[in-house]
Amino acid sequence: MEKLISVERWQEVEPRWSTKPAVLGGLQPNVMAVAACHSLTWLLVSNGVGLLLGALLLFPRLNSWLGEWTYGRWVPLHLNHNLYGWCSLPLVGWLFHAYQVDRLPAWRWGRSVLWGWSTALVVGSISWLNGQSSGKLFLDWQGYPRLLLVMAMLLLWVVLAVAFWRHGDAGPRWSRARRSASAAGLLALLLVPFSLYWATQPNVYPPVNPDTGGPTGASLLESTLGIILILLVLPLGLGREVRERQRAIAYAWVLFAAGAIVSFALGRGNSSHHKPSEILGLASLLAWVPILPAYFNAFDWPLVTKCWRNACLLWWGLLVVSAWMMFLPGFLEHCKFTDALVGHSHMAMAGFVSSLNILGLMTLLGEDARTFSSRWAFFAWQFGTLGYVGIMVWAGWLEGSHSDFTIIPGGARDSLYCLRMVCGGIMTAAATHWWLQLRKVRRGTS
Repeated sequence: MEKLISVERWQEVEPRWSTKPAVLGGLQPNVMAVAACHSLTWLLVSNGVGLLLGALLLFPRLNSWLGEWTYGRWVPLHLNHNLYGWCSLPLVGWLFHAYQVDRLPAWRWGRSVLWGWSTALVVGSISWLNGQSSGKLFLDWQGYPRLLLVMAMLLLWVVLAVAFWRHGDAGPRWSRARRSASAAGLLALLLVPFSLYWATQPNVYPPVNPDTGGPTGASLLESTLGIILILLVLPLGLGREVRERQRAIAYAWVLFAAGAIVSFALGRGNSSHHKPSEILGLASLLAWVPILPAYFNAFDWPLVTKCWRNACLLWWGLLVVSAWMMFLPGFLEHCKFTDALVGHSHMAMAGFVSSLNILGLMTLLGEDARTFSSRWAFFAWQFGTLGYVGIMVWAGWLEGSHSDFTIIPGGARDSLYCLRMVCGGIMTAAATHWWLQLRKVRRGTS
């Protein structure tokens, strides 16, 4: 077990980070640390709910002990705690960094945004447990929780807009290009709460939509290019400096433009994954497996983030290759609507997105990034996730051959589900360690 790096050793490893509060990751440390604490809290709660879901599948009789709060009521909590808690709040912290919210006289409004956001999740959790849900994945918001989340998003936008208004013309850090990009970003962010409010309406995109046959190669390519765009902007948004003579940056943007052209050329509407154009169009994403690591390496990153950066890129490569393979004829028919898709979604969220989140948090937290420096917690999370994904893919493959595999308890099914709970417990232990260490680090620097 590796101890946290001491303050002196941390500064030796990354001398650009100082103990002066004014320069810790570009923010007053309280704002960024609170964002990290909220996000880690929801990661921990989500993992706990995930363990409960695993127990309910393994021991179905437990459902009768929970009254109305059975398996189906807990699933929205696990999904939404991950998306709107663990995955979203680090982005909120990044927005605080990008718009220099810490420099506002009333910078504590940033903390109010975080508490308002978490309050919406708490109220939403109660409503989902009581059966108030739209039935749409990740769009379960109804009633008061829906209004609370939209209000938290609007408050976030107001805080960012005030920060931009106060500092848009201040200092060399706000160049003309940055002012234009920040203004465009504000306009785009203003659409988010209204879009969420509209999309959660019951008559908008129903849970079972007879007008669509499901994802196509074109739609999957388009959504993945959106993720790639975020990854291309991320190093710039985190303030990473470009190394000299790096052609990978230009190649990446040219490849992105080519991918956008291919996406538009494939057209829209229902299509079959048996069509060669759909298969080849989605296969264009394979070019990003070597390009994205080269693009990230073109920037100067803090040395202490190397493990998480490599993990993020490794999960990205596995995600792209496995997604294309599962789209192929024969594979898709065998894995569709099985535990294999559960494994693939955890590869995306627990593997790729979680590693990306911690990479961003370590870059922004400054000295508080010691929270994630434990080597055992890093490997526990990575191998726990890898084991979970492998178990679910194998269970899904067996389910594709025998449709009753997950319905009728059996030795093979129960063994795999027990191993899955062990992997989930290992991941929860890592999340607990990070949450406790962040509180410990904050007490030591407060």
